[in-house]
Amino acid sequence: MVYGANPLAEQVYQRLKHDIFDFRLFPGDRFSETDIAQHYGVSRTPMRDALFRLLREGYLEVGFRRGWKVCDIDFERLDQLYDLRIVLELAAIDRVASARPPHPAIEALKALWCVAPDARESDPARMFRLDEGFHRGLVEATGNAEMLRVHNEVTERIRIVRRLDFLKPHRTDATYDEHATILSLIERGKTAEAGILLRAHVTQSKLEVRKITVSMLAQARHSKLPFVT
Repeated sequence: MVYGANPLAEQVYQRLKHDIFDFRLFPGDRFSETDIAQHYGVSRTPMRDALFRLLREGYLEVGFRRGWKVCDIDFERLDQLYDLRIVLELAAIDRVASARPPHPAIEALKALWCVAPDARESDPARMFRLDEGFHRGLVEATGNAEMLRVHNEVTERIRIVRRLDFLKPHRTDATYDEHATILSLIERGKTAEAGILLRAHVTQSKLEVRKITVSMLAQARHSKLPFVT
């Protein structure tokens, strides 16, 4: 929560962002402040606070007499965020792999990812959360709070498309195999090899994002909110 933020505005902000990430508010959807305030059952003041916060963060646009619009997906910006994520995670591997004895976080991650095929998660939504946890766990293990803060921000910015990655079954198996191998290499102190694999792993995810189509986005949409046009 932002320091000093209105608690009601914070709640509305979180609900709006959740609806954007779940594609109930779809890229290109338009809506008015009045309609959305009525839908969420709040006054326009906390609603406007939440809307302008999402505007600053790049999730919404607003136009004179045109109301609010959910931003289209900016693939060029996503490419840059993926590149930043690679830099952070390579630095994390370098630190974690050089620790002796191995950092306890590695064992915790192995318990989730070094499992038999029949024990693997298959639900795309849960798989997405587990995958986020793996990459966050690597950075968190460095003990560097500022690295983790920046990584969390990058993760949130790309979350809207990353969750679509696991609509493709082959991506789940590949993720388990690659995560398990990365953890094994880190545990054995093979920093260079772990870094090479991680870079390839994240780069492949970035390439998969480029394959996202309007039909895939529509497939992910649960329902259209009644106030959008």
